[in-house]
Amino acid sequence: MSISNLVRKIRDGELSAEKHCLETIQNLKARDSKYHAVTRVLEDRAITAAKQLDQKIASGRPVGSLAGVPFGVKDLFDVQGLVTTAGSITLNNNAPASNDAEVVRRLCMEDAIPIATLNMDEFAYGFATENAHYGTTCNPHDTARLAGGSSGGSAAAVAAGMLPFTLGSDTNGSIRVPASLCGVWGLRPTQGLLPLSGVYPFAASLDVIGPFAQSVADIRVVTEIMAGRKFEYKDDVDNLKIGLLGGWFAQDLSADLQSGMQKILQSCPITCDVILPEVDKARAASFVITAAEGGNLHLPRLKTNPMAYDPATRDRLMAGALLPASTVIQAQRLRNWFRDILHSVFNEVDILMAPATVGIAPRLDQPTIMVGGKAVSARANLGLFTQPLSLAGMPVLSAPLPPSEGNQKSLPLGVQFIAAPGKENMLLAFGEKLERSGLLGFPVASE
Repeated sequence: MSISNLVRKIRDGELSAEKHCLETIQNLKARDSKYHAVTRVLEDRAITAAKQLDQKIASGRPVGSLAGVPFGVKDLFDVQGLVTTAGSITLNNNAPASNDAEVVRRLCMEDAIPIATLNMDEFAYGFATENAHYGTTCNPHDTARLAGGSSGGSAAAVAAGMLPFTLGSDTNGSIRVPASLCGVWGLRPTQGLLPLSGVYPFAASLDVIGPFAQSVADIRVVTEIMAGRKFEYKDDVDNLKIGLLGGWFAQDLSADLQSGMQKILQSCPITCDVILPEVDKARAASFVITAAEGGNLHLPRLKTNPMAYDPATRDRLMAGALLPASTVIQAQRLRNWFRDILHSVFNEVDILMAPATVGIAPRLDQPTIMVGGKAVSARANLGLFTQPLSLAGMPVLSAPLPPSEGNQKSLPLGVQFIAAPGKENMLLAFGEKLERSGLLGFPVASE
């Protein structure tokens, strides 16, 4: 059920908010053992909020635009009264959050109901949601495969149909990668559009938060509420110039992914090919900046309690903390140069298209992807196509391709659409057009 339909049913009294809330909680408890997407169910808070909403409706008082819609948050968003774990046990002795994260507060002001916290890579450092403390999140379309990360629990909860929308974070692809592998929509908004107050940082100069949902319309309404303003609706998207990123972004792609992207291009009257320079160095700069900022943030705790960390996370954070200043400065210089290059591209095109990942989700028992003919770690390399684009702070819409023709059981594949800063309205309108035409969109996972 879409968000708009759910809200209408609850507002009109066709569906009790409390009844729907209880059903959602029961569903999460019954089904999540297969997926490991949920870390905590916020049962008492959710039921109380639902009861209060039903009372408001019964008394004829106005209700918010997300009345009764349950949602989950990646476990690095503050939830009042709970310790924010950021996917780690090292924060367990911290004081509980005194307030909700600002975007959670804005959603609750519109009568949305937070109902769960969701699994992630420890401190958001990874692309797999393999968590040594809380388990590995499985892909709802094939539980023998990864969901991607680091916002894997958020993507999987939507892909499984357990929640209509969820929140995640994206530093180098942590929304776009799991959205692609799980077959859902995800938005990395323009950097700075959504407030990060109450969100545990990873690499502050790159961190962005955004939603996952099953449709563009749902992505739009949630993002507008979190941003505190409506996007100007753009209905003229038939003659946009679409640039296909090639070179680095054309390597190692599956045949179905290439075919799906070509179908999209064929539906667009104005297209061109775009080759960005030095993308490999831009990706390396992203690695360096992320490692340095993350390592610096965690250095005091690494000195006193290193063994509480997931070993894979600990080693990378310690290496980042030891990076020389000259290396970090060079990475920042390259970032600024590459950002200017990307900005200049939008003097010639309206939207860029690129793959989100090289192919379908890797298997849990073989967590690798093929790059240049070699099997490499999925946890470190699933962001091959997302990391370089993160440097520019631009809005990126991750969109699922439909199942391949004649194979409704095919696994999800995703693409990225990139626009100039502040152009969320154009990205979303373009995504809606392709969704209506059947060129984008993937069904909820079947049991």
